[in-house]
Amino acid sequence: MLNYRQLHYFWVVARTGSIVRAGEQLNLTPQTISGQISLLEQTYGIELFRRVGRQLELTESGRQTLTYAEQMFQIGGELEAMLRARPDEQQILFRVGVADVVPKSIVYRLLAPTMDMEDALRLSCREDKLERLLADLAIQRLDLVISDSPMPSHLDIKGYSQKLGECGISFFATPSLAASLGEDFPACLQNAPLLIPGQETVVRSRLLRWFAEQQLQPRIVGEFDDSALMQAFGQSGSGIFIGPSVIADEVCNQYGVELIGQTDAVIESFYAISVERKVKHPGIIAITEGARRQLFNW
Repeated sequence: MLNYRQLHYFWVVARTGSIVRAGEQLNLTPQTISGQISLLEQTYGIELFRRVGRQLELTESGRQTLTYAEQMFQIGGELEAMLRARPDEQQILFRVGVADVVPKSIVYRLLAPTMDMEDALRLSCREDKLERLLADLAIQRLDLVISDSPMPSHLDIKGYSQKLGECGISFFATPSLAASLGEDFPACLQNAPLLIPGQETVVRSRLLRWFAEQQLQPRIVGEFDDSALMQAFGQSGSGIFIGPSVIADEVCNQYGVELIGQTDAVIESFYAISVERKVKHPGIIAITEGARRQLFNW
């Protein structure tokens, strides 16, 4: 069985970068710490550190071990804080994974209702690729995953998808770029510089299909998996960019851009994926109810 005390000594050394500094923090002699880490290495037949001059450097095994140790001791710290808190001070931890293709403004609007709950809730939000988030959901490292698509059928992971809402898309441009396009939408998109979502997004294929139906050929100048980065380029005037119509006013105000047109023929959808068919977590309930009653007005 893993010796957690030895792992803790390794973790402190890796964070401080020195056995001496770790000893000062742990109130232990350097020899004690060094000996315990050596036992950990011997148990598993690995090398966690190598010396480079007078410095300690993590090996590849050390870096991988540190990744797990960070997660374990973070959770341990949260558990200790929960146990020490009085019953009326205890917070409900709500761990949310957000697929990196979901627009940040939508994420904020979806999560905002959790900040107004009567229950004391602590939000932990992490962004990553959908498949990695779903893997963490399966082993209960996450309570919820927000995505632009439902649970993929090809993954052998137990999960249930709830549709939070859907809306059409809007096209935005800086005032100077918008003025050069004219007002004839969508014809003004012909040969216009366009920033589009990356290949991992669901809306991309729908958008390209709509262009084909409209017999339009915009000039694609950038592709972005990260919607915030796409919006930053759009704000600089690099090209037209798209966003969910439900937050069109917010996008215009935040980025100083103009709405040049919108269509309901291209739909963006958003889903909450959890391991529970019947949702019980108060944070998930707040998100689903807020999305349907306030954001998307179901």
